[in-house]
Amino acid sequence: MKAPSSQETHYNQARASLQQALSWYSSFQRHGHYAPNETLQAAVRGELQTLKRALDKIEQNALCIAAFGLVSRGKSAVLNSLIGQNLLETGPLHGVTKYPRSVTWTPLGGKIKVELIDTPGLDEIEGQGRAQMAKEVAQQADLILFIVAGDITRTEYEALCELRQAQKPLILVFNKVDLYPECDRTAIYQQLQTLATTSQTPHSLQTLLSPDDIVMVAAQPAPIPLRIEWPDGQIQETLETPPPQIYPLQERILTLLNQEGRSLLALNALLQAQAAEQRLARKTIELRAQEAETLIWRYAKTKALVVALNPIALLDLLGGLWADLALIRALARLYGLPMTSYQAVALLSKILTSAGTLFLAELASTALFSLSKSSHFLNEGPAALTTYATTAALQGAIAGYGSYIIGKAAQDYLEKGCSWGALGASTVIQEILGQIDPKTIIYRLRDEISLA
Repeated sequence: MKAPSSQETHYNQARASLQQALSWYSSFQRHGHYAPNETLQAAVRGELQTLKRALDKIEQNALCIAAFGLVSRGKSAVLNSLIGQNLLETGPLHGVTKYPRSVTWTPLGGKIKVELIDTPGLDEIEGQGRAQMAKEVAQQADLILFIVAGDITRTEYEALCELRQAQKPLILVFNKVDLYPECDRTAIYQQLQTLATTSQTPHSLQTLLSPDDIVMVAAQPAPIPLRIEWPDGQIQETLETPPPQIYPLQERILTLLNQEGRSLLALNALLQAQAAEQRLARKTIELRAQEAETLIWRYAKTKALVVALNPIALLDLLGGLWADLALIRALARLYGLPMTSYQAVALLSKILTSAGTLFLAELASTALFSLSKSSHFLNEGPAALTTYATTAALQGAIAGYGSYIIGKAAQDYLEKGCSWGALGASTVIQEILGQIDPKTIIYRLRDEISLA
């Protein structure tokens, strides 16, 4: 049997991860371990819908390409030329496209469906509205086309840098190349590098774009004058419109889809799921704050009491660790976040490591007090009993405080690490990035995605 390709493996990993996430969170919303919280259910409904859309996108094998650029750069014309139909309105006036529109393109013999999104000029929408529109569309996209025509302006470069923050692959499309016959990809790339070194923005494009990601097209070539001389000597002058020069862009996109299309699809769906899970966790933790505080205090008091009353030194350490693990599991159940026993142990280990000297001091004091408490427990007399009670109270207070600190740290870890686990979105993202071929466009985004 033929082994699955890396793209197929990435696709299957993403689908399994999204299915697990949707199943878990949907199940918790219906059958939570704690009383239903209608405010919470309403707050996270949108995140559940995002998870569902990400899974649908994977199962429908639908990749999304969004076109951005300033006004009158020919974005609509480029997309029309790609699909071979004039489905998107174009015209000589500025700002023909007033809001994002999408059309479907089915290249590669129908193996993958592509949604092409046309957007208004980035310099046409004012302020916050422009930023929000660009952010929302870029989040949906698996690949971004940035359309320019002529020298790249400072505004265009800054818009490119803003779009880069979406952590999506970029192709720079130089349109209307028929009007600029002296331009070539190397010159444009060098111009980008110059802009990158002189720009005030920290988001340099040098590591994101390669010369192969700059393509030259003429989506709607300007008519050229044609002089016709007839046999009778009559001369006729007319205009003839050349066919679109779109092949370089088609070839680059199709090559990319062949080499890493399904990996792109899988990775972007997982990134959307990861963000949704993190927002879901944050909202859940905020709305369960009072219940969590009560829960942490209850476990802290219980641990303090058990440790104080227990006369056996070894059991103090073991009992304290068991109580802290139980607290972490209880918090995870309260929030409805996935947490196995193995993950609880790993999380406690992280918390203890990050807390460093605080918990070393607690363990040292626990051991010291336990031995002192045990020795006085074996002795007789009022003085020994008084010393035992004092030692036990101090040890219990330290143990309870340590448990409270662990509970508060666990809240932070559960919020940030909700998408980790055997099939968690964050885990699968890292696995995919670790398997990516260095020659791919995804590889250049690897470090940025890993740090997100």
